[in-house]
Amino acid sequence: MIMRKKYPSKPALSFFSLLFLRIFFFEMGMAKNSTSIIPMNVGVVLDFDNDLDGKIGLSCINMSLSDFYDTHGDYKTRLVLITRDSKNDVAGAAAAALDLIKNVEVQAIIGPTTSMQANFVIELGDKAQVPILSFSASSPSLTSIRSPFFFRATQNDSTQVNAISALVQAFGWREAVPIYIDNEYGQGVIPYLTDALQAVDARVPYRSVISPSATDDQIVSELYKLMTMQTRVFIVHMFPSLGARVFAKAKEIGMVSEGYVWIMTDGLTAEFFSSPKASVTNTMQGALGVKPYVPRTKDLETFRIRWKRKFQQDNPDIVDADLNIFGLWAYDAVTALALAVEKAGTANLGFQKANVSSNSSTDLATLGVSLNGPNLVQALSNITFKGLTGDYLFDNGQLQSSAFQIINVNGNGGREIGFWTSTKGIVKTLNSTNNMTAYSGSNSDLSTVIWPGDTTSVPKGWEIPTNGKKLRIGVPVKDGFSEFVKVKRDPSSNTSTVTGYSIDVFDSVVKALPYALPYEYIPFAKPDGEPAGTYDDLIYQVYLKNFDAVVGDTTIVFNRSQYVDFTLPYTESGVSMIVPIVDNNSKNAWVFLRPLTWDLWVTSVCFFIFIGFVIWVLEHRINEDFRGPASHQAGTSFWFSFSTMVFAQRETVVSNLSRAVVIIWCFVVLILTQSYTASLTSLLTVQQLRPTVTDVHELIKKGEYVGYQEGSFVLGILLNLGFDKSKLIVYNSTEQCDDLLSKGSVNGGIAAAFDEVPYTRLFLSKYCSKYAMIDPTFKTAGFGFAFPKGSPLVPDVSRAVLNMTEGDKMKEIENAWFGKQSNCPDSSNSVTSNSLSLKSFWGLFLIAGVASLLAIIIFMVMFVYKERKMFRPLNSRISVRSKVRNFFRIFIQRDLKSHTFRKSGLNDSKGTNLPSMGEPSPSAYSVQTISFPGDGDQSSTKSVGSSPDCQTSQEVVINIDQLTNPNQERLAAFEVEHDHN
Repeated sequence: MIMRKKYPSKPALSFFSLLFLRIFFFEMGMAKNSTSIIPMNVGVVLDFDNDLDGKIGLSCINMSLSDFYDTHGDYKTRLVLITRDSKNDVAGAAAAALDLIKNVEVQAIIGPTTSMQANFVIELGDKAQVPILSFSASSPSLTSIRSPFFFRATQNDSTQVNAISALVQAFGWREAVPIYIDNEYGQGVIPYLTDALQAVDARVPYRSVISPSATDDQIVSELYKLMTMQTRVFIVHMFPSLGARVFAKAKEIGMVSEGYVWIMTDGLTAEFFSSPKASVTNTMQGALGVKPYVPRTKDLETFRIRWKRKFQQDNPDIVDADLNIFGLWAYDAVTALALAVEKAGTANLGFQKANVSSNSSTDLATLGVSLNGPNLVQALSNITFKGLTGDYLFDNGQLQSSAFQIINVNGNGGREIGFWTSTKGIVKTLNSTNNMTAYSGSNSDLSTVIWPGDTTSVPKGWEIPTNGKKLRIGVPVKDGFSEFVKVKRDPSSNTSTVTGYSIDVFDSVVKALPYALPYEYIPFAKPDGEPAGTYDDLIYQVYLKNFDAVVGDTTIVFNRSQYVDFTLPYTESGVSMIVPIVDNNSKNAWVFLRPLTWDLWVTSVCFFIFIGFVIWVLEHRINEDFRGPASHQAGTSFWFSFSTMVFAQRETVVSNLSRAVVIIWCFVVLILTQSYTASLTSLLTVQQLRPTVTDVHELIKKGEYVGYQEGSFVLGILLNLGFDKSKLIVYNSTEQCDDLLSKGSVNGGIAAAFDEVPYTRLFLSKYCSKYAMIDPTFKTAGFGFAFPKGSPLVPDVSRAVLNMTEGDKMKEIENAWFGKQSNCPDSSNSVTSNSLSLKSFWGLFLIAGVASLLAIIIFMVMFVYKERKMFRPLNSRISVRSKVRNFFRIFIQRDLKSHTFRKSGLNDSKGTNLPSMGEPSPSAYSVQTISFPGDGDQSSTKSVGSSPDCQTSQEVVINIDQLTNPNQERLAAFEVEHDHN
């Protein structure tokens, strides 16, 4: 058996408190005979030796019991406190808890003070099913024990990490270094803090761990190590005693000055500002801190006054003690426990002894199990009340988190500059109407911060180390394309000179930065000067910390961005194909057909024929130029239409409808002929350059050889497209690429070259007359400078690059290395076709077609209306076929009433002037037989007594004006002929 350790006598306060409670219970029992008061033993395990927090906590516990039962006198249960001193030791806390559970059989334990002590005490409570309430053990690691009998009556340290990361994000810091104590309290929060910082895109490049027993020299040594790094944002998480020493030494070596940022977790903030001391606060001027927010209420202020008076009475030797957050949590924890004990009842207050052999030699083996423990756990889980710290309730054994108050250290205390809540983020005041907006992460929602060095300028969070170290800038080494980066090595002095377009751009960018940035170029080469690897290998050296950055023609691609951070690109982006171009101006016999596409040729011919037909329809009845045999009429019509192409038509059109059609058609022909002439002239005189290949898939299908630059990531793109690796040829200079393209794929060269746009621009500036850059362009991000992941230099360098690209400096550097390239035409123009298509002229044809159809419709309507009586024959037995034949016979005849015939008269074939229709000759009245002409235009009419001229004429016009109704006469003759047939 383990010998019980005899504890020293309890403090006088505990003795008198216990005596007072017993007298109080006795008097209550005498006053209320019907009520039975049941005492409930509760253990208290705290640090009393040289620990102010333990004494403050015990004082608040006693006052909480007194206040509670003053207002709940009707309760049947009373908590009886059994205190034990853990002596600031893990083993002492475990022994005290074991004694309370095994010998006193307490119903619950309040405490212990630290997370290290609580770790083993929680295991004991879980084994004995005794609830453990700790108001100061805040390490997140205790949650991993997953004991249902552990209740954390304080804030979990992991709840504050989001408030800290919100501060880092609000001020735009990209890196932060945690400085924490090397124990369970310090280590428990680091994983949560790291995750929270990464969530806001902030890195943790280093973790500074300080032992609880570290000497001042060890602390200074660690701080000097931090000074050699770029990061200037430090998050301090440790015990107040050690934290005060760290800040004091940081102040001595100049780390609490302008440019530095110090952020304290709630453990330090709450302790330092509950009872601020000038000797401590002077060492952390300008620091930020977070602590749980406790609403200021009248009850809280009254309690502070009462506690201050009571504590000074009980501890006259302690001066200037102030109530802290842990004391308030202790007060509320006892209230919650008292409520839960009453609610759980008193049915099973005993312990069930363990069934072990009599020769067992350990206290743990004989540890009993509390029968009331599960009931008390359930009661605690359901307790809800309004405490001194606000709304008090447990969720899975964890006290619900509240808002955090953000403090700025100024003078001899802290100045409130804002708050952080899980729903609204950073806010200036909790009760502001603006708090109804969405989550905020801006520092504008904070009051003005006075930073270390007594400045209001926000530190950028990093600085170039002051130890004289220059940035090691890696540059690629290669043979070709030296315009971008060229490394010239001097064997005698073993030094290298680095020049090139990329180098000049980086030099100009660094000069534009608002601070000095010392650096040196280091070629990525072997001792013999040969390249030490590919571009991917060079980028990976930054990840391995062999280089601080990479400057050169390095392309921003996804797989590289997994190891480094790139700045904004400073060149064009994309991968294009370069192919040879040939003259497509073939001087053959049929070159005159090339200006127009086949569909435009066919459409033009069809419209010439159509326009000729329209003109015949409109003119053949009233215009002698369009009369005669059928073949003559067709030839005349088409001759007239096609002659408009050169405006050589002789025939005169007399119909207004024809004139309108001809005017529109001549306009169409004018535009068409002028466009044809211009296109043909271009084909015959201007050099027509055409790329040999325009489709990547055509290269793959034919199995052509293609080239790419040595060491380029373009190889991966070609393989992904489907190129056979055996068909890929490497080149490393513009001259070699030109040689391979000149040979062609058949003669051991390549049919096309694939490279990034900056390289293709450089290549075409030298050989623009022989090659062209063909789409499609495969998208990439362009050239950029590479820095380590999370480097604070990336945003500043990117802004400087963006400023340069918008100004004239970038153009000056480009002209210096690549020339103005003004003599090279844009190769993209050579790919377009010179043939004119129907798409360019369909509007003109549409206008001409609509006008022609409209003219025909108008003509037919007028014709039918004029000859309407001819369609109503007297003999109803006439068939439809005969009517149609009659219609066409009338349609192909002259319109004798047309003004063209009345005005000028008629001439026979010999030129003899015939009488006009208005002045009939005497012979016209001797007509004996009336008959219509047959098919064709030859008259079959026979006249008696006609003049000889009329007898010899093939076409005789019969004047029938003397007839009362000439149309009826023609209809009668038609009917006679029909009956005869």
